[in-house]
Amino acid sequence: MSTLVIVESPAKAKTIRKYLGPGYEVMASMGHIRDLPASQLGIDTEHGYMPQYISIKGKGKLIKELKAAAAQADKVLLATDPDREGEAISWHLAHILGMDPSQPNRVTFGEITKKGVTEGMAHPRAIDTNLFDAQQARRVLDRLVGYKVSPFLWKTIRRGLSAGRVQSVAVRLIDDREKQIEEFKPEEYWNIDAQLMPPGSNRKFTARLDSTRDGKKIAVHNKEESDKILEDLNGAAYQVAELKRGKRRKIPAAPFITSTLQQEASRRLGFTATRTMRAAQTLYEGVELEGHGAIGLITYMRTDSLRLSDEAVAGAKDYILSAYGEEYLSKAKRVYKSRSATAAQDAHEAIRPSVPSITPDEVEQNVSGDIAKLYRLIWSRFIASQMSDCQQDTVSVTVAAGNYCFKASGYQVTFDGFTALYEEAADEKEKKETALPPLEEGMTLRLKDLKGEQKFTQPPARYTEATLIRALEENGIGRPSTYAPIITTIIDRGYVERDQKKLKPTLLGRTVNGLMVKEFPEIVDPEFSADMEHQLDKVESGEEQWQEAVDVFYQDFSKRLAQAEESMQGKKIKIPDEETDEICEKCGRKMVIKVGRYGKFLACPGFPECTNTKRLVKDTGGKCPKCGGRMLENKSAKGRIYYGCEKNPTCDFMTWDMPTTEVCPQCGSTLFKKGSRVYCAKEGCGYEKINTKGKK
Repeated sequence: MSTLVIVESPAKAKTIRKYLGPGYEVMASMGHIRDLPASQLGIDTEHGYMPQYISIKGKGKLIKELKAAAAQADKVLLATDPDREGEAISWHLAHILGMDPSQPNRVTFGEITKKGVTEGMAHPRAIDTNLFDAQQARRVLDRLVGYKVSPFLWKTIRRGLSAGRVQSVAVRLIDDREKQIEEFKPEEYWNIDAQLMPPGSNRKFTARLDSTRDGKKIAVHNKEESDKILEDLNGAAYQVAELKRGKRRKIPAAPFITSTLQQEASRRLGFTATRTMRAAQTLYEGVELEGHGAIGLITYMRTDSLRLSDEAVAGAKDYILSAYGEEYLSKAKRVYKSRSATAAQDAHEAIRPSVPSITPDEVEQNVSGDIAKLYRLIWSRFIASQMSDCQQDTVSVTVAAGNYCFKASGYQVTFDGFTALYEEAADEKEKKETALPPLEEGMTLRLKDLKGEQKFTQPPARYTEATLIRALEENGIGRPSTYAPIITTIIDRGYVERDQKKLKPTLLGRTVNGLMVKEFPEIVDPEFSADMEHQLDKVESGEEQWQEAVDVFYQDFSKRLAQAEESMQGKKIKIPDEETDEICEKCGRKMVIKVGRYGKFLACPGFPECTNTKRLVKDTGGKCPKCGGRMLENKSAKGRIYYGCEKNPTCDFMTWDMPTTEVCPQCGSTLFKKGSRVYCAKEGCGYEKINTKGKK
C-alpha cells in the first residue's frame, strides 16, 4: 500500500520523507498551483463573486506529474502549511486531483520533527472550508481593488500604476508620518545638568534640573532663562534632599509571534521582513544537522498565538537547570496572553525551537548566515521566556541647590535572571539609567560641572520596517502572513523607498496616496481596513459567509469608483519632479530625478529644448585615493553595492569597502571601512585602525 503526501516545497518534502519511511511518496506542489487569471478580473461580480480559477502558467508539467502519482497511490494526503494559504493550496490540489474535500485527507504539522510529523499523520481531517473561504475572500477583495482601481490610476496619473487593498493603507501611514515631519515646528528648550560627586569619592553622576524647592516644575525655554538659573546657582551648595530606594523586577519578553520576530530581527539583525521570513521558512521546513539529519528547527512561523506546549516548556526547563542552575528557572510556567489571536490562530504555538535541547552553537556548526542568526534569536527568546526575573535595586535622588531641585535615578542589578541570556532590543532612544554612587540624605555633594544645553523638540521618526509592522499590527491591518509582502510590494511599486533604514514615501507614492485619500477614503482608512480583517476572521470562524463579506465591501466600493471616474473625467495629475543640486552642463538648469523603465535617472527639466540625461549617482562624500575625484555609490548587476571613482573609466579605482567621512591623519586621504577595520587606501600610506565605536 502506498501513500502520496503533497507539501509545498522540496525542502519540506525532503525533511518529511525522512520521517515517513517506506510506503510513502512525498512530492512538492511548489506553492500555489491555481490562481485567478492575470489578464482579466476573473471574478463574476453578478453571480456570487465566484472566482474563475485557472492553472498557473508553467505548472502544467507538475500538475501532470501530481495527477499520475495520485492515480498510482492507494491514498493521497495534503500536507501544506497550517494557515489560510496552506488550506487554499490543499483545496486547489483536491480539486485538480479529483479528491473529496470533506474526506480526512488533510494533515498539518506544527513542527517538522519526528514527533510533529507522527502526530500530524495520526490526525488527518477534512479540508477546513472556513479557513479556505477566508483566504478566498481576501484574494477576491484584493483582486477587485487591484483590477478596478489600477485602470483609474492609469487614466488619472500614468500607466503601469497599481493599487492594493492593504498596501494602500501602509502607504498612507508612511505618507501621513512624512506630513507630520514636514509640518513639525521645533521648539527650543534647555537642559541644565549638574555633574556631582559625593565626598571622598571620584564617582560622578549627573542630576538634571527638575523644579523649584516648593515643587513647581521648571521648563527652560531659551538661553536667557538658562543663564539666569546658572547665575542663581553660582556658589550654591548641593545637598541630597531626598533619597528613595526601592526594588523592581523585570520580566522576560514573550516568545515570538510573526510580527515580533520581524520587528526584533529588524532591530537586532538589520533584517528586512522578507529576509526574516525566508530564513524562518528554511528553519521550519528543515536543515541538515549532524546527528539529526534533516530536521525542522522551529515551529510554524506564521502565528499570532503565544501558547506554548507543556513539552516545550519542560525542554526549556531542562536546559536552564543544566546551563544556569535552579535560581535562573522561573518558579512557575510562564503563560503569555495573546492580544489578538483568534481561536483558529491559537491552534498554533508561538514561534519556538522545535527541539529546545538543540542549541545555537550546535546549529552554527552545520549552518551559517541568516539561518543561524535567526535560530539563535528565536531560541534565546524562547529559553529566556521561562527564566527567572531580573531583580534590580532602584534609587532616585533629589538634590537641592539654592532655590532649585535636581533629580537623578539609577539602578543596580542584584540578580540578572533572564538577562544573562537575552534582552529585548529597543526601537528608539530610551532614558538611560546607570548605577549611582552610594548616597545618603543630608549628604553635601561636590559640584564638578554645571551647564545648560540647548535642545529642540524632534519630529516623529519615519517608520522603519520594525515600527511599521508594529503600527500595522496595532491598527489591525493585515495578518502574520501579509506583513512582509506588504512592505515588499510598496517598495517594488516605487511608492516607498528606503532612506538608510527608514521608509520614506516617494513623490509617486505621495501623488497616488493623495488621489486615493480623496477618491477612495475607505480603502486607505486604517479603521476600515481593520474592520475588513475582522470580517475575514468571522469567515474563518464560520460566523459569516465569504460572499456576504465581499458583497458588503463591493456595493459601496463600486459606487465610489463610479463617482471617482466621473469627478476625474478628463483630468490628469502630474507627478512633481524631485529637484537636485546637479547642474545640467548643457543649459545650466538644476536637473531633476525621473523614473524610467530601468529605475531612476537624472534629466534636464528643459525638455524638449534640452534633452540631456545622465545616470543618477550617490555621492558618498569621500574622495578617490588615486585621483581625488568623488567616490560614488554604485550597484553591481547582482545588486551588491560597491564604490567607484566618478572619473571612471579614466580612473579605475573601485572598492567594496565603504568610504567614511574621516580623513587619514598621515596623508589626508579618505579612510575606508571594512568591518571594524578603518584604513587608508592611498598607495604607500598603510595607515589603519580598529574602530571600536558602537561596540559593547
